[in-house]
Amino acid sequence: MEALHFGMRVVSLLPAATEIVAALGAQGQLVGVSHECDFPPGVRSLPRVTGTAIDPALPSSAIDRAMAEAKRAGTSPITVDLKLMAQLRPDVLIGQSVCEVCAVGEGELARVVAALMPTPWVVTLHAHTLEGAFHDIAKVGEALELRDEAEELVNGLRYRLRRVGAQPAAPQRKPRVLVLEWLDPPYVAGHWVPELVARAGGEDVGGTPGEPSRARPWRELAALAPDLVVVALCGFDVERARSELATVTDADAASLLGRRTEVIDGNAYTSRPGPRLVDAAELLSRLMVR
Repeated sequence: MEALHFGMRVVSLLPAATEIVAALGAQGQLVGVSHECDFPPGVRSLPRVTGTAIDPALPSSAIDRAMAEAKRAGTSPITVDLKLMAQLRPDVLIGQSVCEVCAVGEGELARVVAALMPTPWVVTLHAHTLEGAFHDIAKVGEALELRDEAEELVNGLRYRLRRVGAQPAAPQRKPRVLVLEWLDPPYVAGHWVPELVARAGGEDVGGTPGEPSRARPWRELAALAPDLVVVALCGFDVERARSELATVTDADAASLLGRRTEVIDGNAYTSRPGPRLVDAAELLSRLMVR
Protein backbone atom coordinates (compact mmCIF):
# COMPACT_ATOMS: atom_id res chain seq x y z
CA MET A 1 0.00 0.00 0.00
CA GLU A 2 2.87 2.39 0.78
CA ALA A 3 4.17 2.23 -2.78
CA LEU A 4 0.69 2.94 -4.10
CA HIS A 5 0.16 6.27 -2.35
CA PHE A 6 3.66 7.48 -1.51
CA GLY A 7 4.05 9.68 -4.56
CA MET A 8 0.61 11.26 -4.59
CA ARG A 9 0.56 15.01 -5.12
CA VAL A 10 -2.33 16.61 -3.26
CA VAL A 11 -3.81 20.10 -3.62
CA SER A 12 -6.31 21.23 -1.00
CA LEU A 13 -8.74 24.04 -1.78
CA LEU A 14 -10.00 24.50 1.78
CA PRO A 15 -8.57 24.58 5.31
CA ALA A 16 -10.64 21.65 6.61
CA ALA A 17 -9.27 19.37 3.89
CA THR A 18 -5.71 20.48 4.64
CA GLU A 19 -6.21 19.67 8.30
CA ILE A 20 -7.67 16.27 7.46
CA VAL A 21 -4.74 15.38 5.18
CA ALA A 22 -2.28 16.40 7.89
CA ALA A 23 -4.18 14.47 10.58
CA LEU A 24 -3.91 11.37 8.39
CA GLY A 25 -0.14 11.73 8.43
CA ALA A 26 0.05 12.82 4.78
CA GLN A 27 1.06 16.46 5.16
CA GLY A 28 4.16 15.73 3.11
CA GLN A 29 1.99 14.91 0.10
CA LEU A 30 0.46 18.39 0.00
CA VAL A 31 1.93 20.43 -2.86
CA GLY A 32 -0.55 23.32 -2.79
CA VAL A 33 -3.20 24.78 -0.50
CA SER A 34 -5.76 27.59 -0.37
CA HIS A 35 -4.91 31.11 0.75
CA GLU A 36 -6.77 30.45 4.01
CA CYS A 37 -4.92 27.28 5.00
CA ASP A 38 -2.87 27.98 8.13
CA PHE A 39 -2.94 24.76 10.18
CA PRO A 40 -0.87 22.86 10.96
CA PRO A 41 1.75 25.64 10.81
CA GLY A 42 3.94 23.67 8.39
CA VAL A 43 1.46 24.19 5.53
CA ARG A 44 1.92 27.98 5.59
CA SER A 45 5.00 27.71 3.38
CA LEU A 46 3.20 25.78 0.62
CA PRO A 47 2.15 27.41 -2.68
CA ARG A 48 -1.21 29.20 -2.46
CA VAL A 49 -3.48 28.23 -5.34
CA THR A 50 -6.40 30.48 -4.40
CA GLY A 51 -6.91 34.13 -3.50
CA THR A 52 -9.63 36.70 -2.96
CA ALA A 53 -10.14 40.32 -3.92
CA ILE A 54 -12.05 40.92 -0.68
CA ASP A 55 -9.80 42.44 1.97
CA PRO A 56 -10.27 40.47 5.22
CA ALA A 57 -9.29 43.60 7.15
CA LEU A 58 -12.54 45.28 6.10
CA PRO A 59 -15.29 45.62 8.73
CA SER A 60 -17.60 42.61 8.82
CA SER A 61 -20.47 44.67 7.39
CA ALA A 62 -18.37 45.57 4.34
CA ILE A 63 -17.29 41.95 3.88
CA ASP A 64 -20.92 40.83 4.06
CA ARG A 65 -21.91 43.41 1.41
CA ALA A 66 -19.06 42.36 -0.87
CA MET A 67 -20.02 38.70 -0.56
CA ALA A 68 -23.67 39.49 -1.27
CA GLU A 69 -22.71 41.53 -4.33
CA ALA A 70 -20.57 38.70 -5.67
CA LYS A 71 -23.48 36.32 -5.22
CA ARG A 72 -25.87 38.66 -7.04
CA ALA A 73 -23.38 39.07 -9.87
CA GLY A 74 -22.90 35.33 -10.14
CA THR A 75 -19.17 35.64 -9.53
CA SER A 76 -17.02 33.79 -7.05
CA PRO A 77 -15.24 35.79 -4.33
CA ILE A 78 -12.47 33.18 -4.53
CA THR A 79 -10.07 33.06 -7.48
CA VAL A 80 -7.94 30.09 -8.57
CA ASP A 81 -4.45 30.36 -10.05
CA LEU A 82 -4.88 27.90 -12.91
CA LYS A 83 -1.32 28.36 -14.14
CA LEU A 84 0.08 27.43 -10.74
CA MET A 85 -2.36 24.53 -10.45
CA ALA A 86 -1.16 23.18 -13.79
CA GLN A 87 2.47 23.47 -12.68
CA LEU A 88 1.72 21.57 -9.45
CA ARG A 89 0.16 18.68 -11.43
CA PRO A 90 -1.96 17.32 -8.56
CA ASP A 91 -2.98 13.67 -8.51
CA VAL A 92 -5.70 14.47 -5.98
CA LEU A 93 -7.65 17.72 -5.73
CA ILE A 94 -9.83 18.26 -2.66
CA GLY A 95 -12.70 20.76 -2.85
CA GLN A 96 -16.09 21.33 -1.22
CA SER A 97 -19.77 21.96 -1.89
CA VAL A 98 -20.81 23.43 1.47
CA CYS A 99 -20.24 27.16 1.06
CA GLU A 100 -19.71 29.28 -2.06
CA VAL A 101 -18.46 32.15 0.11
CA CYS A 102 -15.68 30.58 2.17
CA ALA A 103 -13.94 28.45 -0.47
CA VAL A 104 -13.98 27.43 -4.12
CA GLY A 105 -17.53 26.27 -4.90
CA GLU A 106 -18.68 23.29 -6.93
CA GLY A 107 -19.11 25.20 -10.19
CA GLU A 108 -15.67 26.79 -10.04
CA LEU A 109 -14.16 23.46 -9.01
CA ALA A 110 -15.59 21.81 -12.13
CA ARG A 111 -14.06 24.53 -14.30
CA VAL A 112 -10.68 24.10 -12.64
CA VAL A 113 -10.71 20.35 -13.13
CA ALA A 114 -11.67 20.71 -16.79
CA ALA A 115 -8.61 22.90 -17.35
CA LEU A 116 -6.11 20.47 -15.81
CA MET A 117 -4.22 17.77 -17.69
CA PRO A 118 -3.84 15.11 -16.55
CA THR A 119 -7.18 15.20 -14.76
CA PRO A 120 -6.76 14.80 -10.98
CA TRP A 121 -8.89 12.58 -8.79
CA VAL A 122 -11.41 14.99 -7.28
CA VAL A 123 -12.65 14.59 -3.72
CA THR A 124 -15.59 16.86 -2.87
CA LEU A 125 -16.34 17.39 0.81
CA HIS A 126 -19.83 18.46 1.83
CA ALA A 127 -20.25 17.96 5.56
CA HIS A 128 -23.12 19.77 7.28
CA THR A 129 -23.03 17.64 10.44
CA LEU A 130 -20.47 15.93 12.65
CA GLU A 131 -21.26 12.61 11.02
CA GLY A 132 -20.74 14.25 7.65
CA ALA A 133 -17.32 15.47 8.77
CA PHE A 134 -16.36 11.94 9.78
CA HIS A 135 -17.58 10.68 6.43
CA ASP A 136 -15.42 13.27 4.68
CA ILE A 137 -12.37 12.11 6.61
CA ALA A 138 -13.06 8.59 5.33
CA LYS A 139 -13.38 9.94 1.76
CA VAL A 140 -10.01 11.64 1.96
CA GLY A 141 -8.49 8.49 3.45
CA GLU A 142 -9.90 6.49 0.55
CA ALA A 143 -8.44 8.89 -2.02
CA LEU A 144 -5.00 8.85 -0.42
CA GLU A 145 -5.01 5.08 0.14
CA LEU A 146 -5.01 5.71 3.88
CA ARG A 147 -8.20 3.90 4.82
CA ASP A 148 -6.82 2.39 8.03
CA GLU A 149 -5.43 5.73 9.16
CA ALA A 150 -8.77 7.40 8.47
CA GLU A 151 -10.63 4.77 10.44
CA GLU A 152 -8.24 5.15 13.35
CA LEU A 153 -8.57 8.95 13.26
CA VAL A 154 -12.37 8.85 13.21
CA ASN A 155 -12.51 6.28 16.01
CA GLY A 156 -10.27 8.50 18.11
CA LEU A 157 -12.45 11.54 17.47
CA ARG A 158 -15.60 9.59 18.33
CA TYR A 159 -13.99 8.42 21.57
CA ARG A 160 -13.16 11.99 22.57
CA LEU A 161 -16.72 13.08 21.79
CA ARG A 162 -18.09 10.30 23.98
CA ARG A 163 -15.87 11.50 26.83
CA VAL A 164 -17.22 15.04 26.41
CA GLY A 165 -20.77 13.69 26.46
CA ALA A 166 -20.08 11.62 29.57
CA GLN A 167 -19.31 14.78 31.57
CA PRO A 168 -22.44 16.96 31.36
CA ALA A 169 -21.78 20.61 32.03
CA ALA A 170 -24.87 21.13 34.20
CA PRO A 171 -26.74 17.94 35.20
CA GLN A 172 -29.56 19.90 36.81
CA ARG A 173 -30.31 21.97 33.68
CA LYS A 174 -28.64 22.29 30.33
CA PRO A 175 -27.38 25.83 29.82
CA ARG A 176 -29.10 27.69 27.00
CA VAL A 177 -26.39 28.62 24.49
CA LEU A 178 -26.38 30.95 21.51
CA VAL A 179 -23.43 30.79 19.09
CA LEU A 180 -22.86 33.76 16.78
CA GLU A 181 -20.61 33.31 13.75
CA TRP A 182 -20.97 36.90 12.46
CA LEU A 183 -21.91 40.19 14.12
CA ASP A 184 -22.74 42.67 11.36
CA PRO A 185 -25.26 41.46 10.44
CA PRO A 186 -25.67 38.91 13.22
CA TYR A 187 -25.58 35.30 12.02
CA VAL A 188 -26.44 32.30 14.17
CA ALA A 189 -24.04 29.40 13.63
CA GLY A 190 -25.60 26.33 12.01
CA HIS A 191 -24.36 23.15 10.35
CA TRP A 192 -22.41 21.13 12.96
CA VAL A 193 -22.28 23.84 15.65
CA PRO A 194 -25.61 23.00 17.35
CA GLU A 195 -24.37 19.41 17.63
CA LEU A 196 -21.16 20.61 19.24
CA VAL A 197 -23.18 22.56 21.78
CA ALA A 198 -25.31 19.49 22.53
CA ARG A 199 -22.26 17.26 22.85
CA ALA A 200 -20.77 19.78 25.26
CA GLY A 201 -23.84 19.55 27.47
CA GLY A 202 -25.77 22.61 26.36
CA GLU A 203 -28.94 23.46 24.46
CA ASP A 204 -28.43 25.52 21.31
CA VAL A 205 -31.32 28.00 21.29
CA GLY A 206 -30.52 29.65 17.96
CA GLY A 207 -29.29 27.11 15.42
CA THR A 208 -30.63 23.86 13.99
CA PRO A 209 -28.34 20.85 13.48
CA GLY A 210 -27.44 20.35 9.83
CA GLU A 211 -29.06 23.58 8.68
CA PRO A 212 -27.08 26.51 7.24
CA SER A 213 -26.10 29.46 9.40
CA ARG A 214 -28.58 32.30 9.00
CA ALA A 215 -29.01 35.94 9.79
CA ARG A 216 -31.42 36.90 12.57
CA PRO A 217 -32.15 40.37 14.00
CA TRP A 218 -30.67 41.37 17.34
CA ARG A 219 -34.10 41.84 18.90
CA GLU A 220 -35.07 38.27 18.04
CA LEU A 221 -31.78 36.95 19.41
CA ALA A 222 -32.11 38.93 22.64
CA ALA A 223 -35.57 37.42 23.16
CA LEU A 224 -34.01 33.94 23.22
CA ALA A 225 -32.53 34.83 26.64
CA PRO A 226 -29.52 32.49 26.49
CA ASP A 227 -27.43 31.71 29.56
CA LEU A 228 -24.28 31.87 27.46
CA VAL A 229 -23.46 33.70 24.25
CA VAL A 230 -20.48 32.33 22.35
CA VAL A 231 -18.94 34.55 19.69
CA ALA A 232 -17.06 32.36 17.19
CA LEU A 233 -16.63 34.41 14.04
CA CYS A 234 -16.38 32.48 10.79
CA GLY A 235 -12.83 32.76 9.51
CA PHE A 236 -11.61 35.06 12.29
CA ASP A 237 -9.64 34.63 15.51
CA VAL A 238 -10.28 35.84 19.05
CA GLU A 239 -8.55 39.21 18.61
CA ARG A 240 -10.64 40.06 15.54
CA ALA A 241 -13.83 38.89 17.25
CA ARG A 242 -13.17 41.16 20.23
CA SER A 243 -12.52 44.14 17.99
CA GLU A 244 -15.79 43.44 16.14
CA LEU A 245 -17.66 43.18 19.43
CA ALA A 246 -16.38 46.59 20.43
CA THR A 247 -18.08 48.17 17.41
CA VAL A 248 -21.57 46.75 18.06
CA THR A 249 -23.91 49.58 19.07
CA ASP A 250 -27.40 48.12 18.62
CA ALA A 251 -29.46 48.41 21.83
CA ASP A 252 -30.85 44.89 21.56
CA ALA A 253 -27.35 43.60 20.89
CA ALA A 254 -26.16 45.34 24.05
CA SER A 255 -28.94 43.61 25.99
CA LEU A 256 -27.94 40.23 24.58
CA LEU A 257 -24.19 40.67 24.87
CA GLY A 258 -24.60 42.02 28.37
CA ARG A 259 -25.29 38.44 29.36
CA ARG A 260 -22.37 36.09 29.88
CA THR A 261 -20.45 36.26 26.60
CA GLU A 262 -17.39 34.23 25.70
CA VAL A 263 -15.19 34.61 22.62
CA ILE A 264 -13.47 31.66 20.94
CA ASP A 265 -11.38 31.25 17.80
CA GLY A 266 -14.06 30.51 15.22
CA ASN A 267 -11.48 30.24 12.45
CA ALA A 268 -9.71 27.40 14.24
CA TYR A 269 -12.52 25.55 15.95
CA THR A 270 -16.01 26.02 14.53
CA SER A 271 -15.67 27.14 10.89
CA ARG A 272 -13.86 24.10 9.56
CA PRO A 273 -15.51 20.65 9.35
CA GLY A 274 -12.38 18.73 10.23
CA PRO A 275 -10.68 17.07 13.21
CA ARG A 276 -10.64 20.21 15.36
CA LEU A 277 -14.43 20.19 15.66
CA VAL A 278 -13.84 17.80 18.54
CA ASP A 279 -11.50 20.35 20.10
CA ALA A 280 -14.40 22.79 19.80
CA ALA A 281 -16.74 20.45 21.68
CA GLU A 282 -14.18 20.09 24.46
CA LEU A 283 -13.68 23.87 24.62
CA LEU A 284 -17.42 24.53 24.74
CA SER A 285 -17.79 21.97 27.51
CA ARG A 286 -15.20 23.81 29.60
CA LEU A 287 -16.98 27.13 29.01
CA MET A 288 -20.27 25.70 30.24
CA VAL A 289 -18.92 24.67 33.63
CA ARG A 290 -17.34 28.03 34.47
